[in-house]
Amino acid sequence: MTDKTRTMEEKYKQVCKIILNAGGTPVPLNDTLLEIIKRIILEDEVDFIMAFKDKNSQTIDQLKASSGLNEDQIVKITDKLARKGVIFNQPSSKGLKIYRLLPLMNVGVFEYMFMKKLDYTRENREIGRLFSKLFKEQKMEIQESYDKVLSTMDKLPAVDRTVPIRVNKPTGNTTVIQINKSFEPTEEILQTQNVADLIEKFDEIAVGHCFCRQHRDVVEESCKQTDLRECCFTFGKSARFTSTQGFMRMIDKKEALKILLKAEEDGLVHKAYHPNFDVTKDETSVCNCCKCCCINSVVNQKEPIINAAGFLAQVDPDTCIGCGECEDHCYSDAITLTEDSIAAVDETRCIGCGACAHLCPVDAIRLIESRRIVRIALPKQ
Repeated sequence: MTDKTRTMEEKYKQVCKIILNAGGTPVPLNDTLLEIIKRIILEDEVDFIMAFKDKNSQTIDQLKASSGLNEDQIVKITDKLARKGVIFNQPSSKGLKIYRLLPLMNVGVFEYMFMKKLDYTRENREIGRLFSKLFKEQKMEIQESYDKVLSTMDKLPAVDRTVPIRVNKPTGNTTVIQINKSFEPTEEILQTQNVADLIEKFDEIAVGHCFCRQHRDVVEESCKQTDLRECCFTFGKSARFTSTQGFMRMIDKKEALKILLKAEEDGLVHKAYHPNFDVTKDETSVCNCCKCCCINSVVNQKEPIINAAGFLAQVDPDTCIGCGECEDHCYSDAITLTEDSIAAVDETRCIGCGACAHLCPVDAIRLIESRRIVRIALPKQ
């Protein structure tokens, strides 16, 4: 290895550290991550990423000082990196343009890479396999520090919020039972509990491909639940960014609602995301998740699942026929059949998505209001 090659290798390792320090979901700092970053960050972009070592959000003037580049050079390289989901380059609420280094995951490089329509090239397949390998290594690392992770679970905020499906598919009946409870007025207003109402809140809506399903497609482990791919939404500033960079396309409310109807027909789970995990703020995005591909489902669980739920499934034992449809499609493995072939709900695992009530052939399941944080520990291996 030449001195030049050795120097570049060290720089790439430093870039990995800087991207991990940008936040998001922690992953191992190892050879797999290094190989992923090498395929995404070009050698002539490495030094610029190093400029984010001490601060991952900077103005143009701050970047001039930290990178040593002039404004034209900064705009050119940040435009390139934004198209790869490495830099977020949108104005702040005060109109000042901020250049923020994005994390690898949640939400960053991984999501944006697999959010746009992908060609199944050799390069994309290899990157997909590298991410699959990294996810396995991430799970192993968490298992090694299992007790520590478990002890901090109760202190962590909800990553996402469930917005329930509200209609039974076979009968068309409403699945939600309104319970007379007193909630804070601001909470009632801001936590939109109907996905159609949520869409109506926003004038700027973009739709992109489900990054979880596209990643699984690339590694030839395609979804068993749905053929729907272009079904994840961003709103407002996030919609402007994702559409400008080619990750998503802008759509109107009518098309958004049509896509959501198809997602519900397939029993997909509506999950809303809020800035900094703060559910009192307007949503930034909505995913429509399946159990088999979603990186946050119990099937692919690598870390604790922490969800803000607004409802709880409730089974009518006199109506239930024990068909198992609800058990098969439960996103969080909260429903099982008893020895008497009656569906039973584990309230500690139910996220109130309504998929069970939506798909029940005899309309034996209802949703009742129950606002809480659901925390599902990673099974110890």
